[in-house]
This record gives sequence, C-alpha cells and structure tokens, in this order.
Amino acid sequence: MPVLRSSAAPAAADVVVVGAGINGLAITREIARRGLRVVMIDQDDIAARTSAISTRLIHGGLKYLERLEIPLVFESIRERNILLRTAPHLVHPYPMLIPFSRGASRPGWLLSCGLILHDVLSVGKRLPPNRIVLSKRMRRDWPTVAAGGVRWGGLFQDAHVPVTERFAVELAIDAYRHGAVILTHTPVLSLLHGKDEIAGVVYRDRETSEERQLSAPLVINCAGPWVDDVLALEGNHQRRIGPTKGSHLVVDRFPAAPQTCIFFESPDDQRPMFVLPWRDGKFMIGTTDLPYSGDLDDIVVDDDEIDYLLRAVNTLIPDAELSPADVLWSYSGVRPLPFSGGTADPASVTRDSDVTVHDGSARGLMSVIGGKYTTHRALGEQVLRRVESAFGMRHRPSGTKTAMLPGVPPNGAERLRAGLTARTALPATAIARLTDVYGALAWEVAAIAEADPVLARCIDPLSGAIAAEVVYAVQEEGAFTLEDVLLRRTTIALNADVGMGAAGAAAEVLVEHAGWAPERAARELDDYRRSMQRFSPRGRRLGAPSREHVE
Repeated sequence: MPVLRSSAAPAAADVVVVGAGINGLAITREIARRGLRVVMIDQDDIAARTSAISTRLIHGGLKYLERLEIPLVFESIRERNILLRTAPHLVHPYPMLIPFSRGASRPGWLLSCGLILHDVLSVGKRLPPNRIVLSKRMRRDWPTVAAGGVRWGGLFQDAHVPVTERFAVELAIDAYRHGAVILTHTPVLSLLHGKDEIAGVVYRDRETSEERQLSAPLVINCAGPWVDDVLALEGNHQRRIGPTKGSHLVVDRFPAAPQTCIFFESPDDQRPMFVLPWRDGKFMIGTTDLPYSGDLDDIVVDDDEIDYLLRAVNTLIPDAELSPADVLWSYSGVRPLPFSGGTADPASVTRDSDVTVHDGSARGLMSVIGGKYTTHRALGEQVLRRVESAFGMRHRPSGTKTAMLPGVPPNGAERLRAGLTARTALPATAIARLTDVYGALAWEVAAIAEADPVLARCIDPLSGAIAAEVVYAVQEEGAFTLEDVLLRRTTIALNADVGMGAAGAAAEVLVEHAGWAPERAARELDDYRRSMQRFSPRGRRLGAPSREHVE
C-alpha cells in the first residue's frame, strides 16, 4: 500500500500540516485517526532535516530532573513505555553507563540520588531498575573506562531507536492508512487568506512545478527550524526559533570500545555527551550544542567540532586513541529550540514543546515549537485537542497509546524470520536484514523479490540490501529521489560509505524495474553524490586513511 501520493493533491482539506518531521508526522497521524481530512506537506522528504540528526535515543527524561521539569520527566517515562510496547521492532532497551568522575560538575552521590528518584517516578516501567556500579563491576564490565580512572558510576536503563528513518516512515504509513495525504518535495509558497483568517496554502507541485492552492480552515506550522519562515509568509512576527547546532560522528568499532552506551560530561565544558554503540558494529559520538545563525540548508560538521568530540572520548577512554582519520562520516543539523534572545546557554534552554494558536489576521494558524522523538506522540495528542476544539468536536481518547506500528511482527521477530525462511527462496542474510529493517513489512519486500528473482540479488555488500528494497521504496513507500530511497527507506546510506558504493546499482534497478528514465537516473545519481557530501564521508576529507592504514 503506497504511503505518498503520485497524483495531484485534493483542492481542499480540513487541516494542512506544514512539515513532515517527527512533530508533523505525529500530529498528522492523530488528526487522520480522528477522521478529519488532513494533508501533510514538506519541502523535502519525510523526516529529512532536523528529525534526521537526532542522537536516536528514546530518553526517559533523567536529564530533566536537574531542572525540576517533573511533568516533562513523567511524560518522557510514559511515552517511552508506550513506544517500547507499540514499536518493539524499532525501539529497544538501551542501558547507559554514567561515570561518576572526580572534577565532574555533578558529584556521584547526587547522580545516585537522581537514578533512585527516577526509579521512584518510573513505577511500573517496562525496563529493569537503575543500578549503582561499584569499582569491581566497573573493572569487569567497563575495563577501558576504569583504566581511565573511573571507579564507580550508575547504570541508567533507557531506550533507543537505531533506525529513526524507518520509525518515521512507519508513522507516515499509519497516517496514510487512516486517510492522510502526504506531499513531499513540495514547497509551500504562500498562505491563503480568507476574509479575516488563514484559509490554506499555495504550494508548488513536485511533478509539474505548477502553483496550486489547497484550502483548509486550519494550517498547523510544524516546520521546525523553518517555523519563522512560514510565519514570515503571513507578515512581520515575533521571532520564535533560536536554533542550536548539533553534530555527531560515526566511527567503526575501536579496540577500547565500550559494550554499552556511555553518558558522560565533556572535559572541556561539562556538556552532556554520548558514546553510542550503533548498528553493524559502528559507534556514534555526540553531540555538540552551539548557537547557530548560518544557512539552514548548508550545515556540516567543522574541524573544531570533530576535535571536541574526539578529545572527549579519548579523555574518558585513553586507549581509544581516536583521530579524525577514524571518522567514517558525520551528520549535523539544528535543534528548533525556542528563541531566548541569544543570551542563554543553549544547554539551559528547555527541550519541552510549545503550541501557539495565532489570532488576528493569522487566525486559523497554529505553530509548534520544540518537540522530541520520545514525546512526539504526546505532542500530537496535545495538538489534536486544539484541533478538536477549533472544529467544535468532542474530545476522544487517542488510539495511538495502544496502536501498534505497521511493521510490528505479530508473533515476534523470530517467528517472522522463520516464516520468511519457510515460504521464500531468499538467502538467510537477506531474510535477517529484511526482518531487522522492515519488521512485518518484510513480507511485502519479499513478495517483490519472489515475483522477479532478479530483484533478490544483493546490491550493497556493506549492508546486504537487495534490489527489491529499492523497487519497494519507490512503488510502495513514496520515495521520490535516490536520496529518499537510499537514506530514508532502505537505510543503505547508513553503511560505512553513506551509500556511495551502492548508489549506481540502485539507480540501475530503478531504470530497469521502476520506470525511471536513464536521464533521470543519471541526474539523481549526481544529486545524490553531491548531497551526501554534507556527511563529510572519509573519502572526501583530504584522502584521510582508514584505521587499517593508521595502525
């Protein structure tokens, strides 16, 4: 069942949601499930900008305790429990070590109290209790951290979603199945005005480049860092967004790599940092938190950030000895935080969300500021209540508290893998990958490969992806560009070379099996290679040698 449209959008809807990031997806899903006609529209793809640069944690809110943001802590705990239950194929338990170090801004006894208090607030949680890690266990389970001088710490039980790209796609699928229309690569050009209110949007059609009107009595501005740009279409307004830049590095497993995530302080400025075991043996290191006023469309990691992040890890784990040559690639973006006048420390700005219902000539417009992966569903439910009020509808409890995402295997991953093994001719490696990436939707990908065995061939040895995935991405999941296919549908681009080695083969598959003209494929291939430079892949950085050549 396709997710995105391939023909013209309707001329009218009840609600238009501008922005297909995690907030826009959550809001669109709630509105669609409520039975209203909703269109979500974005200048790029699903979760292609800010939502693509997260640390991939489903965080239980421990760091909000220090600020006494207790409602946000409760919300984070509740939503983490919901996601562990409704998306178990994508959201997994993720314990993290918190070293208690001399010279840290927070003494070990205080952090211990925080872990205990968090357990008290988390009564009934779906994870084991937090633990204090004493020196004997530290030396046994985290020897390389202990070798750096850490004698004790805390083990915080949290969760993560290693493939946020698939998580976002499944939210879109669920919204679509409940009637939402999703328009990607479709920029909003202006707002429509009625007599005294906003009455819809004008957008550029991605197929024809024509300007089209979409009328709706309610427009919800979920454009993330571009919220102010959408508001500017209405006229002068008070600034809402004060973005901060965050960057992550991706490295291969290194000799002193820890077995679990480590949540620690930077030795330079005590900002919170992470070393995160990721997929296929890779690790992520992040993140920075810097005020940003540059071009939102051209954000890449800089040398100072690379040095800052690597220095922090090498200080915590001296045997790591990571250098810039070890960085496979990186990703950078901005957080759409509330504007604080430019004087506040970015780390002190709240991570809670805010919903503004505009009045005057902007009546009929809402704007959403902030938001996180962890609490996206709660934000969607909050906005739905505003929508129900605007339409004079009686409030109904949200079904998303219990609704499983489309890819949840009904009988678990092992049963799914066994079923694919018994009923298809796909090799074990392909079955394992399809199960891990697509969950229950793997049956749909496998059906394409079974119908045409040529599409069962592997097109990327690094990830093990097969050709059928590329066809499925375009025909069934609304991928419009090669980047959509490789990065946000198949996740091939999350391999060691950001999909560069597989891009040509994927483009050929789309010509042979998905109706792409050779000219389009060549153009998409050029665009993809150019676009992936924002990840600063290792091969681009001054011919940096791999670790094999360094050691």
